[in-house]
Formats: sequence, C-alpha cells, structure tokens
Amino acid sequence: MNDWRPFLYGGLASVTAECGTFPIDTTKTRLQVQGQRIDTRLTELRYRGMSHALFRIFKEEGFHALYSGIAPALLRQATYGTIKIGVYHTLKRALVPDPRDETLSINVVCGIVAGVVSSSIANPTDVLKVRMQANGDGKNMVSSFTQIYKQEGLHGLWRVDINDNSSFLAGLVGAIASTPIDVVKTRLMNQKKLKTTVIGEGSSAVPAIYTSSLDCLVQTVKTEGFMALYKGFIPTWVRLGPWNIIFFMTYEQMKKMH
Repeated sequence: MNDWRPFLYGGLASVTAECGTFPIDTTKTRLQVQGQRIDTRLTELRYRGMSHALFRIFKEEGFHALYSGIAPALLRQATYGTIKIGVYHTLKRALVPDPRDETLSINVVCGIVAGVVSSSIANPTDVLKVRMQANGDGKNMVSSFTQIYKQEGLHGLWRVDINDNSSFLAGLVGAIASTPIDVVKTRLMNQKKLKTTVIGEGSSAVPAIYTSSLDCLVQTVKTEGFMALYKGFIPTWVRLGPWNIIFFMTYEQMKKMH
C-alpha cells in the first residue's frame, strides 16, 4: 500500500483513453437504447450504424453532443481506473511479494477482486454517463445527478453492473461475448424507476420498466428480436483496440518517467 504510483498511473491512463475514444462510446449507447417499447422516446430506430450515428449526432446536435456525458465518464475512469489498477497491483504484492512467484490463478483472482471493488464504487458515474449520452440534452453532471437523486432516490444511481470487466477481453471474440451483456447494462442504467404501468393490452402488454437483468434480456429478444442484443456491436469492437492501446501506451510512458 506504500506504492501510490499504480493508482495514479492507472487513473491518468484511463482518463486519457476515455477522452480519445468517447465519441465511439456515445454512438454505442445511442444504438443500444433505441428501439425499446418501454419508452416512446426511444422506439424510433434513428441510427443505422456507428458511422450514421456519428454523423447524424454531429449534424443535428453538434460536436459537443458526441462528448455529452464526458464529465461523469472521466470521473468514473479517475475512480474506476485508479482503484482497479491500484487494487490489482497492491493485492498481487500482498499475496505474492516476489513477482517471479506469480501464477495465472493469482492474477485472475486479483483481477476479479479489483474489478468488483472498482465497479461497485464507480457505478453511479456510469449511470450518469449513460443517461447523459442517451438524452443528449446538454445538462451538466451536477444537474443530472440531482435529477436522478430527487426522482429515483439513491438506488437510482446504483444499477446492476455486469460488464465492467469486458475491456479485459480482446478483439472480435471479446465483442461477441460482451455486447449482449453491455446492451442489458446500458438499458438498465438508462431507464428510470418511475413507471409502474404496462404498455399495450392483453397478450401484447409488456412491463413499463425492466425488473432485472434477465427480464431486460428476455424482453429485448421478445420485442425486438435476438439481434437486438448486438446493437452497438461495431462501436464496441472498434473501441476496444484504440482504448487499450492508448491506455497501455500512456501507462507505460508514465512508468518510465518515474
């Protein structure tokens, strides 16, 4: 715990990578939330893909809309990235003082613990990021936080976060495996816990909100088809490479500076 550098370097590298790839993440969020029956604002399929979303958002809402939600995203990375990398390295040294004695199982356990701890702490900032990206209404982070807290309470800022470790997966296989989970996560974070009615009548009625991760998964497939779980697949895949390259290049350069 005496070495503070992994915490600092991890946070700064995560912030740098987030800034460089955030517009891609915005297109991913917009693609993942569109087409839902639970919210009339999101029923229309406005975007045909990543490039179309990128250009349409830029044309209709301006360049700043591509960075809507960047404040909580940076706050998230400053906390999530800092804690994740710091806890990972600190826990490894606590369990195995000599790096030469490290094993794959030790690294996996440390990675899981670091991911769970950092995700739990940073979850409210991820909820804010998704809401601001999806809405694109120009509200700042403080206003968005206040609105969520007043309307939905403290629990509105904590949603099931089941995909924060997806960045550890690589390339195409990682995107295929993680995109359905990311779609569920994004939709859960974007919905408000206010509605108690149903949409439709009789056999076509569906809940106005998703009650759980499984319910979101089932309702998405039922109302939009299986491929709806892969909305945002391209930006998810495209972003993995640049994000990790920027992160590790920044992290390694900072290590060399000290």
